Amino acid sequence: MNPLGFVFGVHLHQPVGNFDHVFEEHLRDVYRPLVERLVERRFLPFTLHLSGPLLEWLEAHDTAYLDLIGRLAAEGHIELLLAGFYEPVLASLPPADRVEQVGWLREAIRRRFGVAATGLWLTERVWEPDLAADLVEAGVRYVVLDDRHFLVSGFERDQLHAPFWTESGGRRVALFPIDERLRYLIPFKPPAAIAAYLRELRAAGRALAVFVDDGEKFGGWPGTKDWVYTRGWLAQFLDAMAALVAAGEVRLTTPGAALEQVPSGGLAYLPTASYREMEGWALPPAAALRLARLEHELGETRLAGPEGALVRGGHWRNFLVKYPEANRMHKKMLALSALCRDRGDPPAARRAIGRAQCNDAYWHGVFGGLYLPHLRGAIWRNLAQAERELRQGEPLVAEQLDLDGDGAAEVWVHSASFSALVSPRRGGAIVEYTVFEPGINWADVLTRRREAYHELPPDPGDPPAPAAADGTPSIHDLERTSRLERLPPVDPVDRALFVDRVLAGNTTLEAYAGAEYQAVASWACAVFDVIIDAAALAVELVLRPRLGAQPRGLLEKRVRFDRSGELTVSYRWDPAAFPPDAVFCPEISVSRQLELDMAPTAEVWSFPFATVARSERGFEETVQGTSYTPRWPVRAAAGRVTLRLKL
Repeated sequence: MNPLGFVFGVHLHQPVGNFDHVFEEHLRDVYRPLVERLVERRFLPFTLHLSGPLLEWLEAHDTAYLDLIGRLAAEGHIELLLAGFYEPVLASLPPADRVEQVGWLREAIRRRFGVAATGLWLTERVWEPDLAADLVEAGVRYVVLDDRHFLVSGFERDQLHAPFWTESGGRRVALFPIDERLRYLIPFKPPAAIAAYLRELRAAGRALAVFVDDGEKFGGWPGTKDWVYTRGWLAQFLDAMAALVAAGEVRLTTPGAALEQVPSGGLAYLPTASYREMEGWALPPAAALRLARLEHELGETRLAGPEGALVRGGHWRNFLVKYPEANRMHKKMLALSALCRDRGDPPAARRAIGRAQCNDAYWHGVFGGLYLPHLRGAIWRNLAQAERELRQGEPLVAEQLDLDGDGAAEVWVHSASFSALVSPRRGGAIVEYTVFEPGINWADVLTRRREAYHELPPDPGDPPAPAAADGTPSIHDLERTSRLERLPPVDPVDRALFVDRVLAGNTTLEAYAGAEYQAVASWACAVFDVIIDAAALAVELVLRPRLGAQPRGLLEKRVRFDRSGELTVSYRWDPAAFPPDAVFCPEISVSRQLELDMAPTAEVWSFPFATVARSERGFEETVQGTSYTPRWPVRAAAGRVTLRLKL
């Protein structure tokens, strides 16, 4: 028998906006020791993807590591992979942006390492069929993506040890299925189990086995540094692979070489797909719980078989439905990208938009992602930088359009100094309030929601964490076994600036902060009609409940922005419509602390609000913003608030 071709590849990435110490720790604990030990043991060639944010950080902090990568690439020991430079989910971008992002990394690899890269690491392995044509235009010859994409199309697992071809609009690109079983074996199981599986593939006549996965699992995920290095997994793995190579059973290769050497598996048209866990995370909580129960009823054996691939969750784009905060970032990015193209694509704005396309803050699974304020803040900071560049010298403008794509128009107010989005469909709440100079969106907060993992009960069928002799738990093992002792609070509606309610006079701050209250009246989901009164120095939106929804005179809300972005909101309401001891309470949820100027003077309730989310380290409580709520007795009949931002 011929030796089995074995592709070993790693993807190294840190998101835009991550902390310097995280980059430093991963370079020290994962990126450097992994590459150095593979080279020391002549485990060559292997395949590598360095994301653009990590490449930029290394250029500023450790060029010696990049020099090592460059020498290995020049000598043919490493095959470098492309992706979008700032690690976007390519399917979420306009075609021109997809091509440009890949082109940025292709040029950076050529300039820094002196080689031409033609293969692509597909971020989060999110595939959509129309990607093929754009990837070919970007100079991509092949893509590595999960075997699951093939299995959900009806391919049999034993077919998936060869490259395939697909096309869109007649433009062809090769596809390499990544072996899911290898992803779960490496590095979590003893090397003997991995060697046995590779021998099994060879004995069955398979030509190729492809492993390309996150490099962080080799020392960055919980428990893996001790397992991979201290307890010797990597040394034992390299010993086992050296023995297989010496015996002629395995031949180390790269996808580029395999594309020439391994006969094609044929034509494949793949559906929209990602990896198994991602499809589950993308579901809303009730559906995610149903899927978890179904998978438990089927059992591990059936899920691992051909039926298992047909049991699917949602798709990556569903995160934009599940989390309106992610959707607002995404749709603002699309709007600014289109505006940038219309205005000649100034380079500073285009790069800032590219950075704002980094995927990590747009979704949430076992990693914090969207739940991490510093990652969301980096997206908004780059969007602010881009919009500031594009709106230089612009007057104050208010335009009505459906910016977030939900079928209802918002009012987008912007000038050379700020950009804000007001939602008449949500009672005139302000869902974005970005001031360009500090690069802050004051509405960048996250609503406290119920997640499926909050409610999953302990299941006696959950597999225990592997014993020391059997391996180390993956983050997905840890995810299945971590449980909360009590449920965290859930907000009644999505947070924003100026979400208006009337509360009973006996409502306490503790009940309010814990979302354990009933409002006497709420306009959080009321549809308002809006009249725009625009002048050179200020724009005022006059908002009233839509006819037929509530009495017309019950509430009038005026939202005023001056050219610099200063925000004042004024109210008039009918005190006779509410109990005499009730309190009118507009809630202002913001990402930074501020001060309120009020007339008449009012008591203000203020508290930080936090989410409880699961990450690779377990459950974490994260402060997502501060709530400010002026409290006017309903008999006041009117109130006004001006925000004083602390920059």
